[in-house]
Amino acid sequence: MSDPQNKLICVLGATGYVGGRLVPQLLDKGWRVRAVGRSKVKLRNRPYSFHENCEIIEADLFDPESLEKALEGCAVVYYLVHSMQPGSSDFAQKDRAAALNTVAAAEKAGVERIIYLGGMVPDDPNISHHLQSRAEVGDILAGGSVPCTTLKAAVILGSGSASFEILRYLVDRLPVMITPRWVRVESQPISIRDVLFYLCGCLEHSETAGNSYDIGGPFIETYEKLFRIYQEEAGLRKRLIIPVPFVSPKLSSYWLGLVSPVPASLAKPLVQGLRNRVVCKDFRIREIMPRELTDCRTAIRRALDRVAQEVVDTCWSDAGTLNTPEWAICGDAGYSGGAVFHSAYRIKLGGCADDLWKKIISIGGDEGWYCCNTLWSLRGWMDKLVGGVGLRRGRKHPSDINVGDALDFWRVLDVQPGERLLLLAEMKLPGEALLEFNLESTYVGNTELTMTARFLPRGLGGILYWWSVYPLHSVVFKGMARSLAEKTGCGIMEGPELLEGPAPSCRIPGSKGEMND
Repeated sequence: MSDPQNKLICVLGATGYVGGRLVPQLLDKGWRVRAVGRSKVKLRNRPYSFHENCEIIEADLFDPESLEKALEGCAVVYYLVHSMQPGSSDFAQKDRAAALNTVAAAEKAGVERIIYLGGMVPDDPNISHHLQSRAEVGDILAGGSVPCTTLKAAVILGSGSASFEILRYLVDRLPVMITPRWVRVESQPISIRDVLFYLCGCLEHSETAGNSYDIGGPFIETYEKLFRIYQEEAGLRKRLIIPVPFVSPKLSSYWLGLVSPVPASLAKPLVQGLRNRVVCKDFRIREIMPRELTDCRTAIRRALDRVAQEVVDTCWSDAGTLNTPEWAICGDAGYSGGAVFHSAYRIKLGGCADDLWKKIISIGGDEGWYCCNTLWSLRGWMDKLVGGVGLRRGRKHPSDINVGDALDFWRVLDVQPGERLLLLAEMKLPGEALLEFNLESTYVGNTELTMTARFLPRGLGGILYWWSVYPLHSVVFKGMARSLAEKTGCGIMEGPELLEGPAPSCRIPGSKGEMND
């Protein structure tokens, strides 16, 4: 498996945290790569999509036909997908189905190898549901006729990883931490750089086919030690850590959900896995692929540097399905099966289109929402209290934005440079909501900014919700419009004003690009 030019490598989960970093590394090494994800739009917005040796394919692991097409002609398949997403009712069942479909499709396509990144499973009969699922997926992939290489990791440390973000927010925000006893459980964290090294190395070492390996860093650490290392590298005062026996995993997940950007629904299975000691039981991979492994202190220092430099390549929040609601296609209420409420405000400014667009795509995160940030923060806290994502996901980059990116409690559905930004709400709601920004230049050189909120209510609760927040739209939208004018130095020619009547015309997301390829 040493001739990159004659082998096509498939990466399932190419828009995820690990997959988004693996694809460019494989391309840099000269491999031909087929990047596969559930959304071609998200794939096309990744920097690697323009590489001459990169092929973009949209496929759903729960759709055998699309999966078979994606694997056709591929020699090796990387399996880097996981169904443990916020709101997923039974990720284990979904992971089981996805793995079975992949095995069948790989056998039909004549794939030579599968390479799977799973979780390290401890010698403990009482392992978490999450670790059980990771182990089951590995067994399913290894049980087919296609040889499978399984790499099993514990905590992965790197800028943007869920583990690092939890660590960062806990230590940054809490000078005193009342923790469960698992804070003194041992694990063997590994740097994302070392994970990628092993994943790439498996292509060069055919002897890894059909085998399973533990991968970990050079040292075994407790979670308490990781807190201390982060505290020192971040230059923080010493944190007081108090382990107590009465903090349950469920309570811990709610607390993590409130303090960190990771929602409680995702934190819960992660926390349950922290009860188990996860360390390498064998070191054969180190003999096959020798490397000076990264210690936790160096990994945390590098991650902090990347965050400070605002060059986080991928983030845990990158993963997930990009679902454009059917009713959002030009607000067809009849098609959607219900009335779509809307609220639209317009302001006309004297030119400044470029500066205005730069401010619009910089919205959220540390920049805030240009008006009523206290209200936005309150809405984020309310969302966190009911298990939602809240505002703390922020944004990956302060000014660069792409389709599929998380933006506070929104997801970017469409970006038309200089014209349109469309956001889908991912907070807990009794319905579905969109927020749209549209810029249009007039024939006399002015710029019209229209901000439109659209909402499809779910039942009576959804209707009551809409009318309870409707009065706030006037305050928020008018304030945002005036603030944008002030920050860009654009003179206000007209407005801001409420647009009466039907909602402003809309476009199918990506109608000017390749979204509907």
